[in-house]
Parts: sequence; structure tokens; C-alpha cells
Amino acid sequence: MTERFGPGALRLSALAAQLLGWRPAEFWAATPAELAAILSPALSHGTGMTRTDLARMMEREP
Repeated sequence: MTERFGPGALRLSALAAQLLGWRPAEFWAATPAELAAILSPALSHGTGMTRTDLARMMEREP
């Protein structure tokens, strides 16, 4: 895990918990595409990461 991955993952997990009621296991079991599809309406209103941020995070993590 890189230093940049951690803050992004923390923001996304917090959004998943607040907006979806997900527990950590549910967050980590979801694919990035599933998470982006579910959160995209919330993200488009400025509450968290953008789709571009998520794509950058996915590119950095092996």
C-alpha cells in the first residue's frame, strides 16, 4: 500500500459507510467499478472523490 492509497481508501470507505451503510468487509469486497457506479451520484455533488481521483488511485495500486 502506498501513502497515497490510504487517504483515498479512507475517504471512500467513509462514504460507503455513511451513504450505503456498508461495513468494512462489504467495502473491501466491492470492486472499484461497483463502488464508482454506486457512489457516482454522490461524488458528482462534491461529496468526496471524483471519478478521476478514483481512476488515478486504481492506476497507482498494483
